[in-house]
Amino acid sequence: MKQLLYTHQNHSQRMAFAGLLLILLPIFFPRLFGPLGRASPALFSEWNAPKPRHLPLLKAALTRHILTRQQSELWSPLPYQGWIPCSGQSTVPSLPKKSGGYIQVFLDGGLNQQRMGICDAVAVAKILNATLVIPHLEVNPVWQDSSSFVDIFDVDHFIDVLRHEISIVKEPPSEYSWSTREYYATGIRATRIKTAPLHASANWYLENVLPVLQSYGIVAIAPFSHRLAFDKLPTNIQRLRCKVNFEALVFVPGIKSLGDTLVHRLRYGDSGTEFLKERRGDAEKVGSGKFVVLHLRFDKDMAAHSACDFGGGKAEKLALAKYRQVLWQGRVLNSQFSDEELRSQGRCPLTPEEIGLLLAALGFSNSTRLYLASHKVYGGEARISTLKQLFPMMEDKKSLASAEELVEVEGKASLLAAVDYYVSLQSNVFISASPGNMHNALVGHRAYLNLKTIRPNMVLLGPLFLNKSLEWSEFQLAVVNGHKSRQGQIRLRKEKQSIYTYPVPDCMCQL
Repeated sequence: MKQLLYTHQNHSQRMAFAGLLLILLPIFFPRLFGPLGRASPALFSEWNAPKPRHLPLLKAALTRHILTRQQSELWSPLPYQGWIPCSGQSTVPSLPKKSGGYIQVFLDGGLNQQRMGICDAVAVAKILNATLVIPHLEVNPVWQDSSSFVDIFDVDHFIDVLRHEISIVKEPPSEYSWSTREYYATGIRATRIKTAPLHASANWYLENVLPVLQSYGIVAIAPFSHRLAFDKLPTNIQRLRCKVNFEALVFVPGIKSLGDTLVHRLRYGDSGTEFLKERRGDAEKVGSGKFVVLHLRFDKDMAAHSACDFGGGKAEKLALAKYRQVLWQGRVLNSQFSDEELRSQGRCPLTPEEIGLLLAALGFSNSTRLYLASHKVYGGEARISTLKQLFPMMEDKKSLASAEELVEVEGKASLLAAVDYYVSLQSNVFISASPGNMHNALVGHRAYLNLKTIRPNMVLLGPLFLNKSLEWSEFQLAVVNGHKSRQGQIRLRKEKQSIYTYPVPDCMCQL
């Protein structure tokens, strides 16, 4: 009896210890139960591989027949639309006889957000008759990339193109050598402007920044992203912003060289690697020399913030809900709506499967060369497997280039994004799965160059994907009709819209 009682007590103690351990583990080892970072999934979470959500459409798309005429229309370049860049028609630039001082800006965000900040910095320097110090690019807290302006952009080209507009120096002169990022990070400084409002007017800078500039000879503005208005600015300032974005900002030779290599291999397939040659096969006969770039923005942040269901089951739903709670303390507007409500309003980002079905319905065949421009896709290989089924010729940087060729950019998010941007600008067709800074930047840049860019009609596609009884022919007809006017046709910029996404009419002229 005593032995039985001892055994029971010992078992109870072990159970109590196990229960206590289970309670204390999240406290002492929170990383095991929380997100590993914004770019990585949580451990013990999304272990259910997502399955195709539109199987009938997928099966039909895999055996689709594309008419030659339909393909010809897809690949044909945009006709002249009556607009050309104004840069060649602008009045003679006027460089101030004397600089009013030095402007420094510190830019956060990813590459494309920083790119827009650089353009705004040039405009502010022009407004204040100041000399611009080459902007400082902050280390991105997510990607931890310390690449500087000179690592990404050709600084000599930048200075040369703008030499008649503003003065630009690579570093402040010796008497201002103390004005550094570290100096402003260690205390309140009279020469730092940290109160610039979002989309500030030119007058705001003249009233609030110019006096500091006149008093000290130098001023640092941080934060600076999105700190200049898009409206009510002089024509010369607007055109200068576009000149910076579309002409002065070119990538360093290393990025351009790698980009040209990828483009050449996409067009002609001579990578020198046997596996790529084998995959080409007879596909060379169809759409030869042409390729599509797909910017597949489907990361964990986007998936969680959308509050949509992406077919990963209960485990994925719980993991994304937990992620929302960690990052935004549950304050996500979409989370109050059902998945059906969100999709019917076109508020869910397209999955790789859905963007593949869209491309197939538009008329792109399975021999289409598709370049994937993106960071890590949430859900990994399992998430993009259906896209690969639809487009087996899909490539990315790693499939097109060797490790040796990628060594200078590997692990550097800004340089990798720059390569993708460069390749995207050379493509015959560009399409982005969902809006974002890269989407916005490329939509504007390709509009400036009159290049074909397909904008998915989210309001149309949401209800189409909800209709599980829809036949392929009906889906295809709806997609084609719904995207006829969304393939790069000029759109005039409206009030408050970005000049970098909508360069017409501010930066382009009618003949």
